[in-house]
Amino acid sequence: MTPRDEMLGRIRTALAGDPPGSGAPGSGAPGSGASPPAGTPAPAYRTRGDLDSPALLDLLAGRLIDYRSQVRRTAPAQLLDTVRAALAERGARRVVLPPGLDLPGLGQPRPGQASTLDGVELITDGGLSAQELDQADGVITRAAVAIAETGTIVLDAGPGQGRRALSLIPDYHLCLIDAAQVVALVPEAMARLHPDRPLTWISGPSATSDIELDRVEGVHGPRTLEVILISP
Repeated sequence: MTPRDEMLGRIRTALAGDPPGSGAPGSGAPGSGASPPAGTPAPAYRTRGDLDSPALLDLLAGRLIDYRSQVRRTAPAQLLDTVRAALAERGARRVVLPPGLDLPGLGQPRPGQASTLDGVELITDGGLSAQELDQADGVITRAAVAIAETGTIVLDAGPGQGRRALSLIPDYHLCLIDAAQVVALVPEAMARLHPDRPLTWISGPSATSDIELDRVEGVHGPRTLEVILISP
């Protein structure tokens, strides 16, 4: 079943009991302009998913791939090696890190300073200019939460995520997501987020299309989004 079929099925269930095309005054039918009779229960909307962690990760990975993102899976002990492989395949030589990035086995330099990882220069952001960020080969961040059903990653400028410019200006974004950060539905994600923080919602690499439906990537953000899903 496609997401479209599932959505239409829920609409049909919510409208069950209304005769097709019914629009009589007071019927509460779609298009009638009238409110449902008093006491009519509202359609039940899901606020929690029922998938276990492995199924959530599979769903998220599938959605990300649908959006043309690249996905890798790894265990916590192999995370640094997986990051090495991702950067090597990308051919990255200069990568920006946000302050507070927790990457076991890698000592993070102070803001404005650099270290190296297999020949890749790692620079911790200390207020790099937009031009300096644009000249970098990519950025590595964590995330606040990821939504499996929509394939969406949310950053809130917390530790290891950095300011919004980090995930918007470099052409390559490598995002590290722990299994515990993955939820099924948007309401579950909203319950974990703080409305007073700057939220960046990412569903695949930046892309747009003109009236001819010619797809152009990298206009409003990175051209390439790669995600590493971390689970035991």
